[in-house]
Amino acid sequence: MSAAKDKANRRISALKSLLCVGLDSDAAKLPEIFQAYKHPVLEFNRAIIRATEDVAVAYKLNTAFYEARGIAGLLDMERTLQSIPDACMTIADAKRADIGNTSRMYAQAFFDHWSFDALTLAPYMGFDSLEPFFAYEDKLLFVLCLTSNEGSKDFEEQVMQSGEPLYQNVLAKVAGWSRNGNGGVVVGATKSILLEEIRRQAPDLFLLIPGVGAQGGSLEEAVDLGVDRNRQSALINVSRSLIYPAPPPGSGKFSGIDEYECAVALEAAKMYDGMKSVL
Repeated sequence: MSAAKDKANRRISALKSLLCVGLDSDAAKLPEIFQAYKHPVLEFNRAIIRATEDVAVAYKLNTAFYEARGIAGLLDMERTLQSIPDACMTIADAKRADIGNTSRMYAQAFFDHWSFDALTLAPYMGFDSLEPFFAYEDKLLFVLCLTSNEGSKDFEEQVMQSGEPLYQNVLAKVAGWSRNGNGGVVVGATKSILLEEIRRQAPDLFLLIPGVGAQGGSLEEAVDLGVDRNRQSALINVSRSLIYPAPPPGSGKFSGIDEYECAVALEAAKMYDGMKSVL
């Protein structure tokens, strides 16, 4: 088993949680209380980590929110990584893949330079574009399979000449490419009927499941249908509904970071309680 998979599963078993906190931190949406800091996004992320670290298994950083701000954003990403507890898995949501030599550079960036535990990948250039990532047998690779967006119908759900939808072909390929248990797929929680089928067809893959919360996926179904035979090997990613909680009524804004952290912790506790009741 890959070291990253083992780390995540040990924490899942210890906490009875599948919570992956999505740090999709948009500088334009931060609560006003963070604007006084020299590095608002970094302080925002640190507050979220403090509020959730007792129930979180993993943290997923969507790199677009950091790359969009250039060097300053990448420094925030790097410093955020340093603030995440060692027991939690770190995921770079970068959706990379290119010709072999380019993919090798991407793999070095995310695994050697930044030392993420896991990375999201796009499959449609084929194995030679993904092989440099799968060569890191201690990491986890989450390949886009059946995503929660409407556009998944354009390609992922299209039926091939074999009579199977494309996502099933991707699923089978990833299962074959997985080395030392380092393969995984992204499956949207909004596709709960198909999620059950995917878990049955790929019992040994690790599932990253977005779509709970703002996108409307069922938390309980995602947990129950996503886990493997050991009630492990799945993460439920929650981003917007967790990191942007509603401010207290009346004032319409948070009075301080402590109040903000309490609001995030309350949302995380609701998610955790829902997961624990199913696990």
